[in-house]
Amino acid sequence: MSGRIAVVFGTRPEMIKLAPVIRMLGERALVVHTGQHFDDNMSRSFLHQLHIGEPHLHLAVGGATRGAQIGHATVAIEQFLIDERPLAVVVQGDTNSGLAGALAANATTTPLAHLEAGLRSYDRAMPEEHNRVLIDAVSDLCLAPHHSNVEALMREGVAAERIRVTGSTLADALAMIMPQPQQRAQQLTAHGVQRNGFVLATIHRAENADNAANLQAILHELAELPLPVVLPLHPRTRKRAADFGLQPLLDRLLVCEPVGYQEFISLAHESAMIISDSGGVQEEATIVKRPVLVVRNSTERPEILGTFAHLVAAGPQIGVLANDLLARLPEVHAHLEALPYPYGTNATAAVVAALDELTPKERG
Repeated sequence: MSGRIAVVFGTRPEMIKLAPVIRMLGERALVVHTGQHFDDNMSRSFLHQLHIGEPHLHLAVGGATRGAQIGHATVAIEQFLIDERPLAVVVQGDTNSGLAGALAANATTTPLAHLEAGLRSYDRAMPEEHNRVLIDAVSDLCLAPHHSNVEALMREGVAAERIRVTGSTLADALAMIMPQPQQRAQQLTAHGVQRNGFVLATIHRAENADNAANLQAILHELAELPLPVVLPLHPRTRKRAADFGLQPLLDRLLVCEPVGYQEFISLAHESAMIISDSGGVQEEATIVKRPVLVVRNSTERPEILGTFAHLVAAGPQIGVLANDLLARLPEVHAHLEALPYPYGTNATAAVVAALDELTPKERG
């Protein structure tokens, strides 16, 4: 099958998980980047490190409101699909970019596949929850990373013939770009920390970054930990911290600018543990075999709770759980190292095979 596939993304997690798919599709891939992550460190450096190359369509919706992002990207992607006439569209995850790609595919009757389908937090306060439910509803194929996601889809009435368990492509992505030990050691030196001697943290979700009490509580708990905390600071979080007068707390942490993906995964691999409100970091922890405290009200990855991930609200419980894990660190690391990756193997090949199901012949 030689037909072209439109691959739509706009954020770092999407780029990472779609990179192996783009590589396997080769010249068949029509790459669409919405620009939802518009900071150079969070976008262009990722394109370079993941060997994606220049997109066929590069938009600039970053910085706009959610509605504007979805609306502007949908219009532009719809026209791109009309002009290019790909045989299928693939989107990933739960972003505004993914929803825009899905709506554009639906509007042009282009077959649609949703990579990472069926994740559910059941928290309607999360815009991502609305996005992922809507994308699954209009997808021709829902590509689920885990059997628990299949159960969620079927409870919502998605027909079994629309569901495939492909696993997650993250393991394939990291196999492509995981830095060698010497490169990881260089990152430790650059940040002034030692292997297993620091905590890596990321905070960016609205429920934390836009809430003064939550952000203060999180930064306070990070500052009180017995190990140094490396905090690559999202531009949004940096601005909110300044607005809320929290610079003194940031001064007690090893704050740096957002880093490229290879740098980030190096730090995650060498850390004692991770504290984050990111969805993608939860899965990355299952590959680098590090515990992650998920600072959120809910998670869409309940299958790793109690092993790799621990859900915790903003507040003192962060310190309680983190100190408990740090006190047992060798035991915790050994336990996680023995656990298999929960999201399967050969996922990229399974995803491309599913895409070929959607494209049995060239459209006239």
